[in-house]
Amino acid sequence: RDLHSFPTRRSSDLHNPIKNVGRYLMLGEVMVKGAHELGKPEVAEFFAHLIHRLVPKSKAQCAGEPAVTRKWMENYGSDQVRYLATSTGVPGDYPGQTSVGMRMPYGGVSVITPFNFPLEICALQTCSALFMGNRPTVHVDRRVAIVMEQFLRMLHHVGLPAEDIDYIYCDGPVMNKLMVDGHSRMCLFTGSQAVAEKLTADLRGRVKLEDAGFDWKILGPDPSEVEYVVWQADQDAYAASGQKCSAQSMLIAHESWMQLGLVEKLAAQAAKRSLSALTIGPVLTWSTERILAHIERCMALPGATLAFGGKPLEGHSIPACYGAVEPTAVYLPIDTILGSEEAFEAATTELFGPFQVITSYKEGELPKVLELVNRVQNHLTAGVVSNDQHFLNEVLGNTIRAGRNAIVGAMIER
Repeated sequence: RDLHSFPTRRSSDLHNPIKNVGRYLMLGEVMVKGAHELGKPEVAEFFAHLIHRLVPKSKAQCAGEPAVTRKWMENYGSDQVRYLATSTGVPGDYPGQTSVGMRMPYGGVSVITPFNFPLEICALQTCSALFMGNRPTVHVDRRVAIVMEQFLRMLHHVGLPAEDIDYIYCDGPVMNKLMVDGHSRMCLFTGSQAVAEKLTADLRGRVKLEDAGFDWKILGPDPSEVEYVVWQADQDAYAASGQKCSAQSMLIAHESWMQLGLVEKLAAQAAKRSLSALTIGPVLTWSTERILAHIERCMALPGATLAFGGKPLEGHSIPACYGAVEPTAVYLPIDTILGSEEAFEAATTELFGPFQVITSYKEGELPKVLELVNRVQNHLTAGVVSNDQHFLNEVLGNTIRAGRNAIVGAMIER
């Protein structure tokens, strides 16, 4: 497919509610058969093992990707692709008129996904684009691209036409040139904020974004289920070695949590992680040297203390271009973070690895907390933990939040 194929493809593309409608049922059948394949223990294990070979995640996390993908495919089996294209009808404003809205494809589109979920993210987004009649050109981080390639081969095996999806191995700049020169009608991008902003400019807004950023979590004035909250906070900060878009970057705890030994409990939980089980592992976008330099930068701020970690991992053969550091947390007083632009910038820099900043606030200092989280650029929420409805209303009613927020008991989690 040459560089100029995006604009020359007809906007109606592979199918739409008027043309080639049988493809809706065909794709639903592909989902049924694909889910059946992923339901075979040997196939699920193949994908879990392949992901485990490429991404620094525990085996359980790697096994979750084919499981989630299979359930999603089951949801879109049989008639469900067709129902996804449901039209809307509105009565007209004079006799005989009816306004009908149809879900039409863009045509030649692109999907770009990162390394940390090489099957789940790309499979769901690519198939979704295809369902509505688009012909996607797909790019996954080249370090893990073989996972999606094997998934596409599985779909071909169960009936997906080979020409429906174009898949490319390349570096980011090559894909960028392909989309710009080829006039991609729309790009669905999951990845870093810097690349998202570049694509927005290069494609003149023809993008849908799921970028990453700095996520905060607030623990309220009423500690409860402490062990569970500690476990969840450890998962949010250090699972996948912190390499996920919703990773907890800052933990803001009321003094009552600190008095219960929150930091010590977090340290003990993080200490259970090991390189052998890949519950802590290589950081693919930050080197060890760069991570340690950022830790030192935070430690140089007034009142900073090393909560735990801060050392390189030992006994490994991880290449120097990748990061290999213990789960780490630096405690910074909230007044220090708010005290200067330099301190605020250091404390709220997203390190895409196993690192977080911990701070605390006293009774009556909630305005400082709200000032802090509202100054963070991306306004991404890792969680608000409290059973105090007044506190929840005060925080949620006075903070700027973006991302997917869902109330789960006392926890609001992205």
